[in-house]
Amino acid sequence: MYPKLSDLINDIFGTNITLPIQSYGLMVALAFVVAAYLLYLELNRKKKQGLIPILKEKVTVGLPATPWEIAISVLLGFLIGWKGVAAIFDYHNFAENAQDFLLSTTGNIWGGLIVGAASGAYAWYSKKKKVLDKPKTAEEEVSMFRISGNILIIAVVFGLIGAKVFDVVEHLNDFFADPLGMFFSFSGLTFYGGLIGGTTASLIYARRKKIPILVLIDAAAPALMIAYAVGRLGCHISGDGCWGIPNLNPKPEWLAWLPDWAWANYYPHNVINEGVPIANCHGNHCFVLDQPVFPTSLYESSICIFFFIALWLIRKKVAITGLLFGIYLILNGIERYLIEGIRVNIQYNIGNSYLTQARIIALILIIVGIGLSIWAIIQYRKKKKTGINS
Repeated sequence: MYPKLSDLINDIFGTNITLPIQSYGLMVALAFVVAAYLLYLELNRKKKQGLIPILKEKVTVGLPATPWEIAISVLLGFLIGWKGVAAIFDYHNFAENAQDFLLSTTGNIWGGLIVGAASGAYAWYSKKKKVLDKPKTAEEEVSMFRISGNILIIAVVFGLIGAKVFDVVEHLNDFFADPLGMFFSFSGLTFYGGLIGGTTASLIYARRKKIPILVLIDAAAPALMIAYAVGRLGCHISGDGCWGIPNLNPKPEWLAWLPDWAWANYYPHNVINEGVPIANCHGNHCFVLDQPVFPTSLYESSICIFFFIALWLIRKKVAITGLLFGIYLILNGIERYLIEGIRVNIQYNIGNSYLTQARIIALILIIVGIGLSIWAIIQYRKKKKTGINS
C-alpha cells in the first residue's frame, strides 16, 4: 500500500523522496474536483435546455475594501505564513505527517505576521485602484461554473463534518476516550455521513439560489457516483481500514485471471498501522495484516465506475425529472448493502437481525430511490396528460 504519494513514486522509480501528500487525501480531493467538473457540465447542459432559469445578482463596483475584508485577508495570510514558513524550515516533520503538523500549534510567528500584513495590504490596494467617485450597481448573470464551484466548497466543508459526525456516532467509546483527537482526525470518515451532510447543505444553497432541486440532483447523480468510486480507490491505495472480513478461501478457477491481491489482500504498509510488524522495515507504516481480507474498497470502486458509466450514458435519455437521481439512490443502496456482507463494520441488533449503520442507510436509500422514481414517473405522466388535454 502507499499511504503517501511519495511512497508510490519511490516504488515505481526507485527514488527516496518524501512528499507531504497523503494518497487518501489526494484521491478524496480528486473525487471532489471530478464531481464538480461533471456537475458543471450537466448544469450547463440543463441550463441550455431551459430547465434552469437565468440567475442574476446585483454587483456593486467601485467601493473601497471594507475593514472586514481587510481583516479576513490578514487572518488568512497570517495562517498561511504561520504554517507555511514553519513547514519550509521544518520540512522533514511536515512531510512525514502533514496532518499532525497542520493541526498542531507549531508555526512561525514572524512568517505569519509578514504574510498577514502583505495580504491585508494587497486587499486594500487592489480595491483602492478600482474605487470610483460614484460606485455602480448592476445585475450580472451567475455562471454555472461559479454555481458548481460554490456547491463544491459547500459539499467539501459540510461533507467532511457529516462524515466525521457519523463516524463519531458509530464509535462513541473511542470518542469519549479522546474527543478532540478523534474529531479532528481525518481518519475514520463515514461516506454516508459525508453524502448526507454535503447533500443537505448543497440543497439549501440551491434553494436559496432558486435552482430547481430535482434538476440539480439529477445533474449530480453521475458526479456523486464517480466521486465515490475515486474516493474508495483512495481507501484501497492507502489501506485505511475500509477492507473486508478475512478471506482464507482459495481463489475460484473462474477467477484465475484476477490478481491474488484483488481476491485476498494483506494490505502491507497500510496507513493505519494495522496488523503485525514487517521485518526489516523502516518508516511510519511497517505493518501488514496477519490474515488476508477481501479488498472491498477495490470492489466498490470497480462497481461504482460501472454504475457511473451507465448513468452517464442514459442521462440524456431520461426525460423524467428526478428519475435519474432515484436510479442513483437505488444503485448506490444495493451496492453498499451487498458489499456490507463481507466488510468489517459495527453491527446493530435490530429485532432478530444484525445490521451495520451503512446497511440501515442503504436500505433507506433504496426505499427513497424507489419512492422518488415512482413519484417522478407519476408526475411526468400527469403533466404529459394535462399537456395533451389542453
